Amino acid sequence: MALTPTRNAAEALDSQDPLAHKREEFFIEEGTIYLDGNSLGPAPKAVFDSIDRTMREEWAKGLIRSHNTAGWFMLTDTLGDRLAQMLGAGEGEIVVCDTTSLNIYKTLHAALSMKPGRRKIVAEGTSFPTNLYMAEGVRSTLGDATLALEGRDGDRIEDMIDANTAVVMLNHVDYRSGVIRDVKALTKLAHERGALVMVDMCHSAGVIPVDLHDLNVDFAVGCTYKYLNGGPGSPAYAYAAKRHHGKFTQPLSGWHGHAAPFKFEQSYRQGEGARALLCGTQHTLSMRALQSGLAVFDDVKITDLYSKGRALSDLFVQLVESFADDFGIGFYSPKDGTLRNGQVSLTHAEGGYAIVQALIARGVIGDFRQPNVMRFGFTPLYLRFADVWDAANHLYEVMRTEEWKEDRFNVVNTVT
Repeated sequence: MALTPTRNAAEALDSQDPLAHKREEFFIEEGTIYLDGNSLGPAPKAVFDSIDRTMREEWAKGLIRSHNTAGWFMLTDTLGDRLAQMLGAGEGEIVVCDTTSLNIYKTLHAALSMKPGRRKIVAEGTSFPTNLYMAEGVRSTLGDATLALEGRDGDRIEDMIDANTAVVMLNHVDYRSGVIRDVKALTKLAHERGALVMVDMCHSAGVIPVDLHDLNVDFAVGCTYKYLNGGPGSPAYAYAAKRHHGKFTQPLSGWHGHAAPFKFEQSYRQGEGARALLCGTQHTLSMRALQSGLAVFDDVKITDLYSKGRALSDLFVQLVESFADDFGIGFYSPKDGTLRNGQVSLTHAEGGYAIVQALIARGVIGDFRQPNVMRFGFTPLYLRFADVWDAANHLYEVMRTEEWKEDRFNVVNTVT
């Protein structure tokens, strides 16, 4: 079977791609088609020199002085302000720190602290599990708080926001399907009913346009190791709208969040702005890696990235559609590219995991999510249209030959 459009047509699109030069800024091994930037971004080439310089010059020679001379101590803020430029926020509204999970815990507490007469958290039942786990942790800490989930305690989140709702926790993009949620409309509704909104940006920052001021959310969190290419375990970030500065508290009152950390006072005084969401000492090497990841975006517009990402994923949908029914492949993501962030998720009743493993063995790297979802992320910074065509062709061959049924592809790894 010959896939259409042809590979020549895909190469023609590459020849006209104004973002084609960005691929050279990443280390991607020959023969690898990387479709998992929605889980972990590849290494920017600049990160190698950056980490080496941080270790050999700033740490080895600068020693403790580098907290001042190399700006280590304020990386939480300088990187936060750089992210703010990308995400439609202002200076002092974002700090880079900790993990997404910890920032969810802190921001949910912060929202609840601003609504003392309300004790309910409303969230999506399909949310990434750590979001729900942390919400459960907040509930257990406060004792009288409750957690209501869309799909479990009600059909629609819009109908679950009531006079007892303190905060609504949303995902800007669904991690399984890539579907973009109308956060702006939900935030308007929540505010009309007296509730605050905290949004998870893990699957939107760096791949689709985001304007936190326009969305008008109260708090936001996100990771930096996916589309922002900060490296494995790179720090997360937390956003607090300026209108709330000085009005909330959070329980992880570590010394970096103190108003004057180097006065070494015995009692806690909360810092100003989003710095009130800081806790303890941050990881400088990871911060430096993230700095290289963010620098890749300096000469591109997110709107251009979004347009290319949609075109890449639309091509994949078009190619896979031509053989999907023959092999029992379903579309978990909507086929309409305007509804998703560029990710395309497929399903297969029997062999989702094994199919992904067979593709990985061929150099096409995606990932798998329970119960039967095969996820493919189309990151526009480094992917080519020819890569998309090749990936679809590999999938066709894996299905046509039933390669995925081999025993070696059905041994489940710890990380899927």
